[in-house]
Amino acid sequence: MKSRTYKVMRFLLAWLFRIIFLVIPHGRKNEPKLSEGPYMLCSNHMSAIDPIMICDVLSRQQPRFMAKKELFGIPLFGRLITALGAFPVDRSGRDAGVLVRTVKMLSEGYSVGVFPQGTRRPGVHPSATPVRAGIGVICEHSKVTVLPVFLKTKNFRVRFLRPTHVYVGRPITYDEYTSGGEHAGDRQYIMEYIFGRICELDPEYRKPEEAGSAPAADR
Repeated sequence: MKSRTYKVMRFLLAWLFRIIFLVIPHGRKNEPKLSEGPYMLCSNHMSAIDPIMICDVLSRQQPRFMAKKELFGIPLFGRLITALGAFPVDRSGRDAGVLVRTVKMLSEGYSVGVFPQGTRRPGVHPSATPVRAGIGVICEHSKVTVLPVFLKTKNFRVRFLRPTHVYVGRPITYDEYTSGGEHAGDRQYIMEYIFGRICELDPEYRKPEEAGSAPAADR
């Protein structure tokens, strides 16, 4: 489900960001169609414009991103992101209501975008950063399909005219991230499994237990 405002803003901004930040898409076909139901998009987080670059690559649905509540207090910008479907979250971790709201949105057919790292982590590979448990809570209650996305640029720092690769991975079903029910309710396992799948989309990534063997990335 896409709002009219989203369609217009995506049309106006996507091409501009594609030129300025040299967005290079991979795996677009992996995005679920609207008829396949909503998904929760999970991605690593490098910069404030990550959602725009991701939405440039995705075209079948409109992921509504969580955004820190402070952004909604900025004149005009706050109203713009609200119109685009973003919703506020308290990054202190005390906002349990946002988890309930996210599950409700998914149940109503809206796709949602989240950054498991909780905040921007430029300059470091995502595998070396902590992730927040909220993603596991949402998955546990919604049983939603997860769309993993990996953003990559030189040194993981977004710059003008520096290529930014957006890798869209194969959707992860509830049975996959709970190992067929074996880990249902295990929020820590769910969180780590999903974020591991995100990191594996990096063609140069090596799992700690893999000495010298290349990972299979969905490209």
